[in-house]
Amino acid sequence: MKLTFVGTGYVGLVTATAFAEMGNEVFCVDVDKSKVDRLKSGKLTIYEPGLEEIFLRNLRENRLHFTTDIQEVVPKSSMIFLTLPTPPMEDGSADLSYVMAVVKQIAPMLKDSYKLVITKSTVPVGTSDKVRAALEAHGLKAGKNFDVVSNPEFLREGSAVQDFMKPERVVIGTSNPAAGELMRNLYEPFVRNGNPILVMDEHSSELVKYASNGFLAMKISFMNQIANLCEIVGADVERVRQGMGKDSRIGSQFLYAGLGYGGSCFPKDVQALARTSREHDYDFSIINAVMNANENQRKHMLDKILSRMGNVAGKHFAVWGLAFKPNTDDVREAPALWLIEELVGRGATVAAYDPEGLENALRSLKVDIQWSHEPYEVLQGADCLLICTEWNEFRNPDWDLLRNYLKEPLIFDGRNLFDPQKIAQMGFEYYSVGRPHVAAVHEELAGILS
Repeated sequence: MKLTFVGTGYVGLVTATAFAEMGNEVFCVDVDKSKVDRLKSGKLTIYEPGLEEIFLRNLRENRLHFTTDIQEVVPKSSMIFLTLPTPPMEDGSADLSYVMAVVKQIAPMLKDSYKLVITKSTVPVGTSDKVRAALEAHGLKAGKNFDVVSNPEFLREGSAVQDFMKPERVVIGTSNPAAGELMRNLYEPFVRNGNPILVMDEHSSELVKYASNGFLAMKISFMNQIANLCEIVGADVERVRQGMGKDSRIGSQFLYAGLGYGGSCFPKDVQALARTSREHDYDFSIINAVMNANENQRKHMLDKILSRMGNVAGKHFAVWGLAFKPNTDDVREAPALWLIEELVGRGATVAAYDPEGLENALRSLKVDIQWSHEPYEVLQGADCLLICTEWNEFRNPDWDLLRNYLKEPLIFDGRNLFDPQKIAQMGFEYYSVGRPHVAAVHEELAGILS
């Protein structure tokens, strides 16, 4: 099949490359000429494990194309995927202006042959209706010139290639069975292991993504509030998590306490779900509580820092981890950036390291920081270490270097990477999430144990 993707962001680039890998000829359109030129030259514009290999292969095989000319590629494609930004507006609703502008642009190109117009971006309930109405306003007829399909994505940053190549489920929303069958044929190569292709109405399809992300965000926020309760009553959230996760009705995923969720999906989708509920006069109290809990969680770590260190003016912090989670360079809504801005706003200085997210963080931060491409360099002269992302390379550090470079052996761990008792035995004072604070053991004993 010949497919066109409008928008080469995270979802568009991963999805387009995966479809090309299955033998389709895929055209990618973007208004950013510099991005298009970079992609055409074989340079990825995002970091995603496993993507570069299949991206370069399909460029070489001439199955993956990039252009700024939408009129060149839409007429030759049978399916048009809209993979455009839908950022949150001030009131929390999704901004559909990019989507609707492209719909208006492609409408004249749909008169000569039937095409599917597919919303792959995360869009609120009713978007398919708006897209259909906009196309019909140009004299086109649904079922004859086009059909609108909702096809939400379920990609996890850091494992998106695997998620797409072997999906747990594919969701297709359409009111035309023939359109559903075309989509089913497109996705069949990805579900040979028997996982389902679920065809449903457009409204249900659009809500599936918001409902899924809202539920997962709820699990994260619930566990973070359990962690806070653990600190009050003297329990250990890791033990609580293990006990909960063995219940098959609950499962072990998304039960890790930390600094709260971030990234491009959960914050935006939870806000949009809450906004949709308000528009229909429904008080979605659980989702409102999830948003409040997530906002308060990063403040909880700041409170720990201030309680231990007092006035942080003049203090110097080393920060490990800027991306909102490991295996991605995405720093959108990352708790680390909020904490850094709060600390600098109180007169502290910060030196930070992240394996992949450093450049994006420097563009996003509203304050100046020191930085390095070496994790231990940022420790030198710091009053403490603050860990904000659970990159694997942080899990077994050189403890001698940490002790030598830090002014005092003090760690604030927002991702619970280490066993508190072992850390104390190695001579560190350690604050984590949902577990008791531990003080360093005697220095002479710490040296023997390490």
